[in-house]
Amino acid sequence: MAHEMTHKGVRTFALVYGIAFLLIGIVGFIPGLTVGHDHPDVAVTSGLGLALGLFPVNVLHNIVHLLFGVWGLMAARSPGGAVGYARAVAIIYALFTVMGLISAMNLHTTFGLVPLYGNDVWLHALLALVAAYFGFMHRDAKTAH
Repeated sequence: MAHEMTHKGVRTFALVYGIAFLLIGIVGFIPGLTVGHDHPDVAVTSGLGLALGLFPVNVLHNIVHLLFGVWGLMAARSPGGAVGYARAVAIIYALFTVMGLISAMNLHTTFGLVPLYGNDVWLHALLALVAAYFGFMHRDAKTAH
């Protein structure tokens, strides 16, 4: 029982992130919750807008959020899956943060496919930091194998 309790935090993290990613993925498809937005470096303009008036998204960005959401829900089913998810989110979203700051080679738009600039930069950094805590530093990460 005590061993099971040590894994609760990282599994809860994966569940919360999974739900949050699903919700923001859905928000990106709802007119009114995403306002129009233009950016010359984004080639995939379908659904291009600012989710909640703040975060640049397009149809591919919304799909990425939905995929991370489903992954989080699946990962929450086991301690090892949750730790792996947390570590992957930490690394991937740290990479997204850096890419969002670099306009050379259109990295800030993932080569024109997915916008990562603007308010996405600080949000991705925050998501990566929280995920890094649960994936690499939280005691669940040390005991979940």
